Amino acid sequence: MAKDVIISLSLVPASEVLNHIVLGLFETAQAAREVLFQKENFRRFSTYLEKTSAILKELAKQNLDHSESLTTCLEILDRELKVAKRLVVECSKRNKVYLLVNCRKIVNQLDRSTKEISWALSLFPLASLDGSLSINSQIDNLCKDMLEAEYRAAVAEEEILAKIELGIQERNGARSYANDLLIQIAEALGLSTEQSALKKEYEEFKREIEDTEQRKEQEAALQMEQIIALLENADATTSAEEKEKKYYERRNSLGSQPLQPLQGFYCSLTHEVMVDPVETSSGQTFERSAIEKWFVEGKNLCPLTNTPLDTSALRSNRTLQQSIEEWRDRNTIITIVSTKQKLQSNEEEEVLQSLSKVQELCTERDLHREWVTMEDYIPVLIGLLSAKNREIRKRALSILSILAKDTEENKEKIANVDNALGSIVHSLARQHEESKLALHLLLELSASDTVRDSMGNIQGCILLLATMLKSDDNQNAREAQELLENLSFLDQNVKQMVKANYFKPLLKHLCSGPEDIRMSMAETLAETELTDHSKLLIVKDGALGPLIQMLSHSDLEMKKVAVKCLLQLSKLPENGLQMIREGVVGPLFEVLYRHSLQLPALREQVAATVMHLSISTTSQESNEERALLLESEEDCFKLFSLISLTGPDVQQNILKSFEALCQSPFGLDIRMKLRQLSAVQVLVQLCEANHHAVRANAVKLFYLLTKDGDDDTFLEHVSQRCIEALLGIIETSNDVEEIAAALGIVDNLPKSSEMTQWLLDAETLRIIYMCLADGNRDASYKRQVVENAVGTLCRFTVSTNQEWQRSVAEAGLIKVLVQFLASGTAFTKQKAAIALQQLSESSKSLSKPVKKFRIFQCCISASEASCPAHLRICGVESSFCILEANAVEPLVKMLGEQDVETCEASLDALMTLIDPQKPQAGSRVLDKANAIAAIIKLLSSNSERLQGKCLKSLEMIFQLDELKQKYGSSAQMPLVDIAQKKGSDLKEIKSLAAKILVQLGVLGAQSSFF
Repeated sequence: MAKDVIISLSLVPASEVLNHIVLGLFETAQAAREVLFQKENFRRFSTYLEKTSAILKELAKQNLDHSESLTTCLEILDRELKVAKRLVVECSKRNKVYLLVNCRKIVNQLDRSTKEISWALSLFPLASLDGSLSINSQIDNLCKDMLEAEYRAAVAEEEILAKIELGIQERNGARSYANDLLIQIAEALGLSTEQSALKKEYEEFKREIEDTEQRKEQEAALQMEQIIALLENADATTSAEEKEKKYYERRNSLGSQPLQPLQGFYCSLTHEVMVDPVETSSGQTFERSAIEKWFVEGKNLCPLTNTPLDTSALRSNRTLQQSIEEWRDRNTIITIVSTKQKLQSNEEEEVLQSLSKVQELCTERDLHREWVTMEDYIPVLIGLLSAKNREIRKRALSILSILAKDTEENKEKIANVDNALGSIVHSLARQHEESKLALHLLLELSASDTVRDSMGNIQGCILLLATMLKSDDNQNAREAQELLENLSFLDQNVKQMVKANYFKPLLKHLCSGPEDIRMSMAETLAETELTDHSKLLIVKDGALGPLIQMLSHSDLEMKKVAVKCLLQLSKLPENGLQMIREGVVGPLFEVLYRHSLQLPALREQVAATVMHLSISTTSQESNEERALLLESEEDCFKLFSLISLTGPDVQQNILKSFEALCQSPFGLDIRMKLRQLSAVQVLVQLCEANHHAVRANAVKLFYLLTKDGDDDTFLEHVSQRCIEALLGIIETSNDVEEIAAALGIVDNLPKSSEMTQWLLDAETLRIIYMCLADGNRDASYKRQVVENAVGTLCRFTVSTNQEWQRSVAEAGLIKVLVQFLASGTAFTKQKAAIALQQLSESSKSLSKPVKKFRIFQCCISASEASCPAHLRICGVESSFCILEANAVEPLVKMLGEQDVETCEASLDALMTLIDPQKPQAGSRVLDKANAIAAIIKLLSSNSERLQGKCLKSLEMIFQLDELKQKYGSSAQMPLVDIAQKKGSDLKEIKSLAAKILVQLGVLGAQSSFF
């Protein structure tokens, strides 16, 4: 960056000053682009500086004389340039946390500088210059933009500042508050949340205080000291050793006896020590909640002085509050120190009372938990797990759980005490309440990688946990299962065995227990996270029968629990089929139709279960066993009619159900029933639904119904508005399957002239081009969307309407179709070849004759080259000639494809080059492209239809003696094989093969082959 120069503006030529400012603005703009903090704001500021620099550079070329207006302008620009340089340097070098807490100042400075520079530009004496109107307009526009410019701190930054202000205001010393704040700051700045990284950033931030104090920025220094006091409570900012040292310094400065509160600490209304003291307009202090209650009761006089009070004027007494907090903390530390000795007493009652006090303190504040840990309570508490008194053990487990949950360090401290894990595991085998507390503590400890690695090796741990899986206490069973899953070193087979052992007793009670027990077992099953293996085992071991009975029970709560279980189990297709076989469909629909309207959540769960059952019918196993979900037209009608009566969640599940059923082995029957029910009319309306998932599923089902539907159904319900809605989906949706389905619908719509014209008027060709030319999409997009897009094009390329064909050519789609001959899927290649074939059928009539020049014209003008196939003047857009479009080579390659229909399509396209009346030119083109050998090879195809097409092609080609001689010998054997085939249905192709053999001179015209 250029060095600042102190310039006396009145002594230096104006142009020189201006050049200095131009250079400074440009360099500052470049530096601003490199600032990482407030990146977007500095980029916007940089843009304004660059534009200002460019305009001033032009103005500097003028002959400028000092005037009052120009001098003011230059002074402002010079001043703001220095401010901007300083701001850019600071934001590039200073600590990120410092910048964040000052982000409002930085944003305000950017805003002020932008407005000042705008003001300076507006003062430039343009009237005295010979400048053009263009420069005046540029300055006006830039000044307007800069005046309207807005710089804002990010939402995350504002939230952090608000949290800092609240923490300072409330003097919040909670470690959790500081931890959350520090993490929030790190995430907003893109810093690592590792403790070492946070510690380093915090130390750098502290060093900023020294710089701030040296600059005598007292207000900023005070603010940072308050922020540091807030953040120093976080785990990352102060090491355990530093915290411990600070604690013991404070602890050792205290006496051994708690102090009584000062009289001023008491509220005269509650007669208790205040928590949130506030001062009233009379100068007296009360507990906030007490004086507010006093005012609510209509009392407006001071309780002590009896003078009138301003009820809106309550000011927090921070000094008194701080004194009270210090008194409380002092007494708490003394209590924690003295109580530890009492825990080692032989008097059980004293130990229990002491444990209650410690538990109460640990629950109150995280700072208290920190002090308890520093006083080395953990080994003492672990020791109490061996006490004979059950209540002592339970209290010790509860306190250890609170401490374990607090920090990762505490988890490790507990585990590192000699035989600590063994003592806790031993408590698992004791009575229910103690066992539950021990399990909860182990679950907390298992969140630590270090502790978890050694926990499972404790003798009896796994066995005890497996036993607890069978507990009647659902919470216990779930925590035992979660803990087992946390022990990642366990073999998966062991985990499955443990889960299987858990479910066996559950299923036993579910199948044969009393009603209340069955209900309890079903609730456990519904709430338990199950693996696929567990789901299979549960169904295999007979859970469906009892659940279906519960589904048919008169008690609504039983129905709810049964539905939740069935919903979870039905997610596995094998289970879905088994459910259908065991008769779940009838009771499930009964719940859906009779109870669901008053219970939306139940209706949604039933609809989701039906959807899973529908998906299961798409499997091959379903075809073999005829697993029918909707047997009658009435079933189909009742389920489909719910689409119009329910909300989005149920709608999309029912649509998904029908989508799956339409693709099942019985899909044809389902599609026919839906069309009879006028489902198309409903789906057309849903194509404009606001809910994306509902619309997408409706479009996919609509597509399936168009695959084999009759034209009359769609001509009746599909309007021009529907077409526009479908095209809008194709153009704007991000759902690949929805786009592909919408294109498929357009492809399958009736090929009527009116509907095709609607499509053209709605710019369908432009949208198709967009789909085919989008190279940024993934392979999945190309495969699904491109196939349907190319298929849709075929309706516009029919040779019966050359105006439609011309629209395709003018849209640049012929070139795209040729590209897909080489790179598309088999289906895409087939459809592209069909489209090109239809276009090529018009080439002869659209080609132009070659001009004949007179003798003198011939000397002057070169004759136009004619098309080798059509012997006339051809073009891609003028006559749709596939030879001119370079489509012949990829079409010939397609003759070698494995897919028969692809071969047929390419052969049909190539044969449009041959005029049946004059086959010579086209046949020579195919010979040059090596197509004839490929056609002869296809004579060995298993497809009789393809063989027939090849024979017709060769019959025309072999009218040329030169080609007959060149290829006749290679064609003889395949032709003889066809001619000798047996079967009355092969008569036509046998006769055609024999005719070609006559052409080749292999057979006589009167051969018995005819």
